[in-house]
Amino acid sequence: MQTRKLGNSDLEITRMGIGAWAMGGAGWAFSWSSQEDSDSVAAIRRAVEHGVNWVDTAAVYGLGHSEEVVGEAVKGLAKKPYIFTKCARVWNENREIGKCIKRDSVRRECEASLRRLQVDVIDLYQMHWPEPDEDLEEGFSAMLELQHEGKVRWVGVSNCNVSQMKRVQAIGAVTSLQPPYSLVSPEVETEILPHALATGVGAIVYSPMKAGLLSGKMTRERALNLPADDWRRRNPAFQEPALTRNVALADLLGEIGKPYGRSAGEVAIAWTLLNPAVTGAIVGMRNAEQVDGVIGAADLELSAGDVERIETFRRG
Repeated sequence: MQTRKLGNSDLEITRMGIGAWAMGGAGWAFSWSSQEDSDSVAAIRRAVEHGVNWVDTAAVYGLGHSEEVVGEAVKGLAKKPYIFTKCARVWNENREIGKCIKRDSVRRECEASLRRLQVDVIDLYQMHWPEPDEDLEEGFSAMLELQHEGKVRWVGVSNCNVSQMKRVQAIGAVTSLQPPYSLVSPEVETEILPHALATGVGAIVYSPMKAGLLSGKMTRERALNLPADDWRRRNPAFQEPALTRNVALADLLGEIGKPYGRSAGEVAIAWTLLNPAVTGAIVGMRNAEQVDGVIGAADLELSAGDVERIETFRRG
């Protein structure tokens, strides 16, 4: 599987990484509903067998549970993937999620993540959200301290706009940016991805299939009847009037993928990888079967004609 260097780091990462958001399971505000840990472990190990060499998680996913699952999944693997995780979201005993990037909080979060992941060092530590904005510099400075101490190898940010990127870049080197990017949500094409490319920041984009909407398996009926505790029920992309158009887009991606023997989801992922700013795409994988259904995206090369068909739809 092809690899690319991530920003200013020494990490050569595959074009696709394992997304562990849904592996947090049920019982928290941004759950994807119930998830079997055994399926999560099988997904990670199957992806690694295919050559994927990084997994992206966050402390808040499942309020710590996703990190625990990742730690168990990579334990004992002969060739362990790089582990990327995030700070800046905290929770209390009532499982209520808060926003914090104060220095002491960032340091506590890092120590807790190291324990849950069962590692001595985190390969990439990211600021999940730059909130509260007035604490941005303090939070990123704390991350740089952790890097200097050897607890994290590289530091990055997520969900930052260009102004916020410039503020943290004035403090120290930013290895990566993690923004949302898909055919349904292409907004970062305008300013954010160009800034990352111009300043040597590696972009690892999340939700390239828009949370499964472009996978080719999400019908209108299924989208409207997701479990009550699935956060996607609240997402406008899964509701009318956008839903019908998004399902039609997925149908088009499926047609484009047929000659290659690839799914709609693989075409959606491959499209994001065409952007020169994008180093890799984070792909949610909930079981081994899902891994097999998306793995071909990493090496799928869309033709100019394919891209034009997609652009025609976007303009329509």
